[in-house]
Amino acid sequence: MNTNAPASLKPLRLWPGVAAAALLLALKYLAPRVLENGGLIATLGSMAAGAAIVLWWLFFSRARWRERLGILALTIAATAAVRLVVHPSIAGGMMGLMLVAMAVQMLPVALVIGAVIGQRFAPHRRTAAISAAVLIACASFTLIRTDGLFGGASQLSWRWTPTAEDRLLAQAQDTPPPAPVAAPAASPATAAPAARVEAEPAAAASRSVAPVPVKMDVRWPGFRGGERNSVVRGVQIPTDWTTAPPAEIWRRPIGPGWSSFAVAGDLLFTQEQRGPDEIVAAYRINTGKPAWMHKDPVRFYESNGGAGPRGTPTVSGGRVYALGATGILKVLDAATGAAVWKRDAIADAAIKLPGWGITSSPVVLDDIVVVAVSGALLGYDRESGNKRWFVKSRGGSYSSPQFAVIDGVPQVLLLAGAGLTSVAPSTGTVLWSNDFAGVPIVQPAVIGERDVLFSSSDAMGGLGTRRLAVSHSGDQWQVEERWTTNGLKPYFNDYVVHEGHAYGFDGNILACIDLADGTRKWKGGRYGNGQILLLAEQDLLLVVSEAGELALVRATPDQFTEVAARIPAIEGKTWNHPVVVGDRLYLRNGQEMAAFRLGVQNQ
Repeated sequence: MNTNAPASLKPLRLWPGVAAAALLLALKYLAPRVLENGGLIATLGSMAAGAAIVLWWLFFSRARWRERLGILALTIAATAAVRLVVHPSIAGGMMGLMLVAMAVQMLPVALVIGAVIGQRFAPHRRTAAISAAVLIACASFTLIRTDGLFGGASQLSWRWTPTAEDRLLAQAQDTPPPAPVAAPAASPATAAPAARVEAEPAAAASRSVAPVPVKMDVRWPGFRGGERNSVVRGVQIPTDWTTAPPAEIWRRPIGPGWSSFAVAGDLLFTQEQRGPDEIVAAYRINTGKPAWMHKDPVRFYESNGGAGPRGTPTVSGGRVYALGATGILKVLDAATGAAVWKRDAIADAAIKLPGWGITSSPVVLDDIVVVAVSGALLGYDRESGNKRWFVKSRGGSYSSPQFAVIDGVPQVLLLAGAGLTSVAPSTGTVLWSNDFAGVPIVQPAVIGERDVLFSSSDAMGGLGTRRLAVSHSGDQWQVEERWTTNGLKPYFNDYVVHEGHAYGFDGNILACIDLADGTRKWKGGRYGNGQILLLAEQDLLLVVSEAGELALVRATPDQFTEVAARIPAIEGKTWNHPVVVGDRLYLRNGQEMAAFRLGVQNQ
């Protein structure tokens, strides 16, 4: 035996590569199931393991140098070539980095598999085996698409399978005639400067003839209810779901979108996407059948959240106010869907459309309609649609404007990239602010007469929650930070405040914190990126999981207690906020909606 054989003729040192590949697969497929924030750990951990495989191959594999460098060059070239033919959701996913992430995760595994298969071959045949494995793995990327994120990881489907939207469009629908459509939205006469309040009226809004609004009994005015706090009062429901579970009343498919419902009269109002049209729709509360649909020829899509509008309509004074995913603000007659006026809020704010679209819901206050677009706040005249004022805060935002009365003063709060800003609703004058950098999504909450609770997040998840004490003397405002905690870190799942505590999602697990000092009281129950409602009289959280399941959890600080075990409610990824009105529960997601009777005990 020649112990002085050159290194290039020695067999490959396989065990480090095999170990790293096994770790990569375990992180990618097991971490989301067993670890908190498992989706993030799976993505970052598997990419790190993929990088470790590349380092093994380059420096510790014993392969010939031209083989090492050649395989690496082939991998890079194949990834660049396949980018031209992969599905658009893969090419644009993760803000354009999805294909790179997939290549870093999966092509190193293919390299290891090829090396194991070719270990007994001659060097040139081994190179061919590894090359074939890498090319086959790279070609497989062309066969799939992503339907967005679920549980922090991508939902992958075969490229040729129809989406829920495709199936909806292929069905014969009992769709009513479209409501009258307004003329194209008006653009501002001049672009407003980015850092000042503009009090002068802008160019007149596009208007259409609409009937005198018919007053309706508004039972749930819009996003998260009347106070935007997801609190339901005056309702008590059975908690033994083994004997009295929620009873389905109706169910029907719906176009994609993350809008919730507003409820007035006998109608549900929501937003959805159907092919090239963004739609504001009204459905009958007792049957789910459509009453009217207003269409705008615009479509928003991004890979993480998919297609469709994100904001929830607001119903007030017999009219519906809806802000679409591209910033088109529509005001419609609630009874018929006839257009009253329309504005392009993105153009009015002179900003670019943010990557995840416009996700906020309008606030209607006296004679002002307030909307938020990526950190900008705009006030429109309720009747004419003319722009009354404009405020550009610091940094972007995916949160909605929140009306509040703090220390006796009405104001509108908006979370943006630099923190929390308060403005006067009538003029847009900035009253006060507090810095908490991030990319906020969820709503702030007012505690008592002077305190504010708010949180921030970034692209990877929640950062924490802060409580402020706010007061004023004349025109001077004082803002004091009481505490900041990481015991509750909501991402895009809103929390509720009840009896001195806040309940919400810390990552994808429910948690409770004490409002006195921010300390966490408990954490438990995995519901993914779900949503909650508070049934205040019963100290209950009605939880809708990301998978469309229902559960009841005690809203008490002693311990996590799931009162009613989970039951399936709707199919598909469910990020939309639930609505409870009387004895009815209304749910929807990006593919179907349903109504349930809760068996209300007292109202």
